[in-house]
Amino acid sequence: QVQLAESGGGLVQAGGSLRLSCAASGRSFSSYTMAWFRQAPGKEREGVSCISSYDGSTEYGDSVKGRFTISKDNTKNTVYLQMNMLKPEDTAVYYCAADKGTITLMLPGIYDHWGQGTQVTVSS
Repeated sequence: QVQLAESGGGLVQAGGSLRLSCAASGRSFSSYTMAWFRQAPGKEREGVSCISSYDGSTEYGDSVKGRFTISKDNTKNTVYLQMNMLKPEDTAVYYCAADKGTITLMLPGIYDHWGQGTQVTVSS
């Protein structure tokens, strides 16, 4: 019982930064594990990062580790994805997702709620 809306995407040069936001509405936001996925044209949806509802632990895809940071502000019902040192291969539609659970797995099939996506384009 949560609705998600992403924002913050745009066009940025390689090496630049963007911060994506995912605003959630609904009850018990803090009980959801939150995740970010992305999908580029012609490619499968790829897990980017997730944050546990149980202990706040995080996971990152190998391609973004050390560059991206996920965080959650329960007082604002918002999850963020800080993206630094962006590369052209980061270009994709980025989706926010939520799961009523405590695990930190980046598997699209286990997430029950999805936002509409926000476009991130990184130029070379």
